[in-house]
Amino acid sequence: MKLPIFIADAFTARAFRGNPAAVCLLENELDEDMHQKIAREMNLSETAFIRKLHPTDNFAQSSCFGLRWFTPASEVPLCGHATLASAAVLFHKIKNMTSMLTFVTLSGELRARRAEDGIILDFPLYPAHPQVRVFGLSPQTAIGNTLVQDICYSPDTRKLLIRLSDVYDRSFLENLKVNTENLLQVENTGKVKGLILTLKGEPGGQTQAFDFYSRYFAPWVGVAEDPVTGSAHAVLSSYWSQHLAKKEMHAFQCSRRGGELGISLRPDGRVDITGSAAVVLEGTLTV
Repeated sequence: MKLPIFIADAFTARAFRGNPAAVCLLENELDEDMHQKIAREMNLSETAFIRKLHPTDNFAQSSCFGLRWFTPASEVPLCGHATLASAAVLFHKIKNMTSMLTFVTLSGELRARRAEDGIILDFPLYPAHPQVRVFGLSPQTAIGNTLVQDICYSPDTRKLLIRLSDVYDRSFLENLKVNTENLLQVENTGKVKGLILTLKGEPGGQTQAFDFYSRYFAPWVGVAEDPVTGSAHAVLSSYWSQHLAKKEMHAFQCSRRGGELGISLRPDGRVDITGSAAVVLEGTLTV
């Protein structure tokens, strides 16, 4: 069997930045374990599988599809950058002409719509609650003696959010060393699936102004550090909206590749996350 497959760099306007995701188009259902085998073969932080919901559906004309995401180690319930990559493949490579796509996923229906400056994802918004310590994981375990301003936990996503002190700047977060193997050793209860480090943004000047910065680590699902993470921003958006008293924000994830996200909290309690994606490779996968 041969499957159309693409790789797209998400949350960037240029190739070789942002977060690369593989996108597979499925005309028919795959054997259940084949999803994981393909994701392991692609060896990116996420591989997305777009599937037709009905045999008569058409990738170029239909507006609703099934969508699943797999890391090299496991299936995950939500992935922003691979959803953005999937929408970019359908819009830009398959030439789907609909104005909005709906994806049926483990996190409910997610939507992606065209915008002048990229693609807008309609995602759930997840609150994070104050937490002094989460199970076996403490700030010192992850970041040593770095000063911490706040610790929160999102039970819906099982993500731990650690806000660094405002005395630090973006370059400090970018250069901070995190021992992800140590994280796995001290937290093995299954209560934590991702670690968000975040920092308040800085005013403009010689560099572009951002409302907040972040990095994201998920060794529990096989991803040591994720370059740009839409699902983490479903938590970060809620947190920083409260602390900055803003509904519209501009965020930057400070991985080595880096990526930008536009944030807009919606009146219905969800969040619009805007980004761009560049398809950098397309071909056929022989299964």
